[in-house]
Amino acid sequence: MNRLALTLALLASSAAIAQTAAPITPPLRSGVDKALIDPAVKPGDNFDDYANGIWRKAAEIPADRSSIGVGLDVSLRAEARNAAIIQGAAAAKGAPGSDQQRIADYYAAYVDTAGIKARGLKPIQADLAAIAAIRTKSDLSRAIGAAMRSDTDPFNNNNYASTNDLFGLFVSQDLNHPTRNIPYLMQGGLGLPERDYYLSAKPEMAEIRTAYRAYLAQLMQLAGLSDPQGRAERVFALEMKIAAAQTDIIASQDAHKGDNPWTRADFETRAPGVDWKAFWNAAGLPAGQRDFIAWQPEAITRLSALVASEPLQSWQDWLAFHTINQVTASLPKAIDDAAFGFYGRTLTGTPAQQPRAKRGIAAVNGALGEAVGKIYAQRYFPASSKTEIQAMVRNIVAAFDRRIAALDWMAPATKKEARAKLAVLKVGVGYPDHWWNYPAFAVRADDPVGNARRARLALYRYHLAKLGKPVDRGEWWMTPQTVNAVNLPLQNALNFPAAILESPYFDPKFDAAANYGAIGSVIGHEISHSFDNLGSDFDSTGRLHNWWTPADLKRFEAAGQALVQQYNGYEALPGLHLNGEQELGENIADVAGLTASYEAYQASLGGKPAPVIDGLTGDQRFFLAFAQSWRTKMRERALRARIASDVHAPAPWRVLTVRNLDAWYAPFEVKPGQALYLTPEKRVHVW
Repeated sequence: MNRLALTLALLASSAAIAQTAAPITPPLRSGVDKALIDPAVKPGDNFDDYANGIWRKAAEIPADRSSIGVGLDVSLRAEARNAAIIQGAAAAKGAPGSDQQRIADYYAAYVDTAGIKARGLKPIQADLAAIAAIRTKSDLSRAIGAAMRSDTDPFNNNNYASTNDLFGLFVSQDLNHPTRNIPYLMQGGLGLPERDYYLSAKPEMAEIRTAYRAYLAQLMQLAGLSDPQGRAERVFALEMKIAAAQTDIIASQDAHKGDNPWTRADFETRAPGVDWKAFWNAAGLPAGQRDFIAWQPEAITRLSALVASEPLQSWQDWLAFHTINQVTASLPKAIDDAAFGFYGRTLTGTPAQQPRAKRGIAAVNGALGEAVGKIYAQRYFPASSKTEIQAMVRNIVAAFDRRIAALDWMAPATKKEARAKLAVLKVGVGYPDHWWNYPAFAVRADDPVGNARRARLALYRYHLAKLGKPVDRGEWWMTPQTVNAVNLPLQNALNFPAAILESPYFDPKFDAAANYGAIGSVIGHEISHSFDNLGSDFDSTGRLHNWWTPADLKRFEAAGQALVQQYNGYEALPGLHLNGEQELGENIADVAGLTASYEAYQASLGGKPAPVIDGLTGDQRFFLAFAQSWRTKMRERALRARIASDVHAPAPWRVLTVRNLDAWYAPFEVKPGQALYLTPEKRVHVW
């Protein structure tokens, strides 16, 4: 037999074997880790302690972390992959200006502590000299305008005052004209996370303020500035006034309160104190940009008045502090350590700073996230996972649509608009269809401060470039390597980055119950944001207007208030309760999202009973996978900070969402008298 004939014979033989021996499919895993469950706890008393109790008793928070849990586990996996991408970029020795060169050199500059030490304060000396040279309030307005960046976001990332600059800019579609982009001016100016850190009378907040004042003086002294104590006192006094001028976090979440169209001329008359012509020119806004949205108008007016009323020296000290504070990680070790001492140890109770190498990975992702993301998506996110997640999304959207269609309290007109939103919802899975077109910025291996500043400026210019151009409804707001997900109310869109679509959130080897309980509830949560107390204000085009009948709106708001009261009742620490009003949108999304995902899971069974796996029924696996996907242990100070400044309930209380679902009670034999038991009429069903 010649070689060709032998080959054909072997192929024929292999084909025959393939036809007679069906491929062996391994049994699906339950997706629930029974070793984490504490059988001594009744599910109806505390479902989080039941599902995660054994884990929490044994879990130790690493010294360089403020918390530990599933999110950290998945993030560490993404971090290791990002490290491999950075190492590959260094080995590639890419051409100047290439993504490989910029990734490699950004990281190299950040971890070069010897170079940072040798340069000392030289990278910021010119900036400090320019601040010292300010002589007039017009000079001050120019300095404040030149510092502004695109680091606030009222819709996609819950950033209502996150910028250290006096004002922050957000660029996206107009609330009232959905086809055009517009700049939103937002409040800022604080070195502490939120205004309540300055204004609250709670002893723990007073303790943080004392530590912050000491940090202000320490940083001024380490930077070699004269009279560090006097400067620190002036900065703190000014920030107390800035905090009092700001709008609180609850009001800042209300899109109707934020919908304030102002023209460029309006700033001169409605917010006197800033030299707005000098400000806008320094900020680089196009001269023809006439229309704006003032998201927190009262705050903008009051902050502008402070520019006029407060001494120039106070503003110079404030500018000097924030100029240093924004780049402490790239300055000599004493400054870097001081910043961690306050923001790490004092604010979150974290004992040790992360190794420089790990921080460098995060720094590269913050500055060059798109460049790293292209490689990450190609290398680590298989097409099969994208296909499976897309199918789950379709199923959960369909479940949500069925729920809306079946609502007996909603008028036909309201129901029609709600279903229209679902019909045109744009869902991105894994990575964007097209990448952001960032302006090129130079990265040097010997200039970590300059690299960080040029990265922020490039992002700012990217957003400014959107002005005057059509709205891109496919624009992503997260990178593929981000362990998170987001609803984009203006775009009526969702982003599910590749890095969160990992075990135990999602695993193709898991039974459907676990995947729907874990990642399915996340998908449902983000879909539900289109119908929470913020998303329900936007129609299918992203336009802000009330599409509810008065009766429907009253019913919806009543359900929301029931949820507010439910979460107000949770005591996280002695005397410290959750803030149900502040967290309302996220809690609505948790309830509605978990409900839709559960119904989608049931529909996926096609009328057949769910298998029992590892002794657990399908419903038990669904709810346990949900609970275990939120397993978290936090330091006390980090928990206090979360409750004070975050719009999400801390993870252990998100698990308690289950008590509002009728389907949770029977599988876990939850009875009256148990702590989580709610009578049927008190279970909150928002959608």
